[in-house]
Amino acid sequence: MLIYAKQPIYYIIKKYPQKIKTLYLAKDIDKKEYSRLMKYDFEVKRIPNEAAQKMCKNANHQGFLAEVEDYELHSLASVLEKDFIVVLSSLTDVGNIGAIVRTAYALGVDAIVACGVKNLALEPVLRTSTGALFDIPFVLEHNIHNVLNDLKLAGFTSYGADMGGTDIRDVAVKEKRVLVLGSEGDGLSGRVVSKLDEVVSIKMSHEFDSLNVSVAGAILIDRMRV
Repeated sequence: MLIYAKQPIYYIIKKYPQKIKTLYLAKDIDKKEYSRLMKYDFEVKRIPNEAAQKMCKNANHQGFLAEVEDYELHSLASVLEKDFIVVLSSLTDVGNIGAIVRTAYALGVDAIVACGVKNLALEPVLRTSTGALFDIPFVLEHNIHNVLNDLKLAGFTSYGADMGGTDIRDVAVKEKRVLVLGSEGDGLSGRVVSKLDEVVSIKMSHEFDSLNVSVAGAILIDRMRV
């Protein structure tokens, strides 16, 4: 997996240096910093900017790129003993997913389950999560209905985000809980809503259709901390 930009790479160097195979530098850095990086077990290579641009398909790499170990997905069974899980229903935008991963880890979510997508590109999710994907169990399951059934049997109370739901501030959130976030365009399907224990929303101060799913997810996650 290739990641780039200084912030996610330095985060992984700090927390998971063993996951880095090769660090590529496409800019000059301080000699002391270069010497420090050379002390790690991973290989450090200097490359021209043209090569770096080609590697990341002209994205903004800030002079830092790294080849890291592939992320190993977790199983649903391995997270059923957790207390707070976020389920993503048919989300496809890796930027939104990465932002949710980062927020979820920062605010104490125990695991994330992505449903409704056959294949999810984890490389951009890792980048947009600024490395936080390595910090939290991430599960990929196709059928959300089976997932919600399994979570219910494991004792979870499910809450789904929808504009027509109860204001999250008025909800007594259970300790063992699931927050279900719908797709960017369509939200939660009626069939998914029918399986939820409660539908929740964020009360707006001004008239507005909706918030970006990663922003709404961050607000709901924060207000569901117990």
